[in-house]
Amino acid sequence: MSGGTLDVVRAGALTTVQDLGRSGHAGLGVPRAGALDRPAHLLANRLVGNPADAATLETTLTGVAVRTDRPAVAAVTGAPAPVRVNGRPAAWGSAVHLPAGAVLDVGAPTSGLRSYVAVDGGIAVAPVLGSRSTDLLSGLGPATLRDGGTLPLGEPTGEPLYADTLLWEAPPEELVLPVLLGPRDDWFTAAAVSTLATGRYEISQHSNRIALRLEGPPLERAVHREMPSEGMVVGAVQVPPDGRPVVFLADCPTTGGYPVIGVVPESLLYPAAQAAPGLTVRFVPRRHRR
Repeated sequence: MSGGTLDVVRAGALTTVQDLGRSGHAGLGVPRAGALDRPAHLLANRLVGNPADAATLETTLTGVAVRTDRPAVAAVTGAPAPVRVNGRPAAWGSAVHLPAGAVLDVGAPTSGLRSYVAVDGGIAVAPVLGSRSTDLLSGLGPATLRDGGTLPLGEPTGEPLYADTLLWEAPPEELVLPVLLGPRDDWFTAAAVSTLATGRYEISQHSNRIALRLEGPPLERAVHREMPSEGMVVGAVQVPPDGRPVVFLADCPTTGGYPVIGVVPESLLYPAAQAAPGLTVRFVPRRHRR
């Protein structure tokens, strides 16, 4: 039995389908993908009664507008944004009832970068390698949303969550990223590690779901020979030849040929999903305990 459909009225600057990602395929060269702001994705699903791995919509910069062909329950989380149902204001961060044919319009964030839209039943596109996530690097998964497109919905299986109070951390005004030094911090001078700790960086407009690209003081290398490609992980802080660090996100490649000075623990990386271009970034490096 069909769970209905979701028509795309306004796709926005970049809206993708995301779930928890396709882990376990790095050996095939397949990135993990998945929601950049995982806590926001999980909360949106919880509010509408979906399981944690149901697919949601991840919007960027300008939101999205969709129309459901059946009565539905939706929730918008992540970056705070104006929410309207058929032109009337509706709640952000709460379960919202949509009559059949209603248009849910999520506007541009008032702060942060990415909002998450869950609909009861989840976005039921066909999974690829066990995930419904769009991967911008490899091209796996569903295409980015386009005006006039249609997405299938699953059958609702749970009950919406209604809460009088929702505690949610606001998007950062400054992004502070703890970094575990290594595995290639010895390829950099002591001054470079000091620069990483004291320098102020700014998120470049060229950042995306693959990586945060940063503008700021370069990190000086002590070793200048070429390095064979090595495995990459989400949160790796790679330093290309210009010396300016790049922080890898969910759609990052599985290998890379530039040294990684440190790694941001994934559980501490989620605020990066809401870091808009121009935001200041500070690193707090520390060494592994032995």
